[in-house]
Amino acid sequence: MAVASAAVSAKAMPNAQKVYEVSRRDLPVSCPMPDMMLWNSHPKVYLPLETTGKAKCPYCGADFVLVD
Repeated sequence: MAVASAAVSAKAMPNAQKVYEVSRRDLPVSCPMPDMMLWNSHPKVYLPLETTGKAKCPYCGADFVLVD
């Protein structure tokens, strides 16, 4: 399973992976994330990770996991 950090500086294709690990310094988290190329993507949606430590994007189904 491929996992990426929001801190990765290279541009990532939106929704190219199914699981994204993010840290508290990345909050608030939105999908697509700022480091993703926005073309061919969906509207920005903020994901509530603070309570459960995980969330699923309602548009693309990508899972976001809070790692710290």
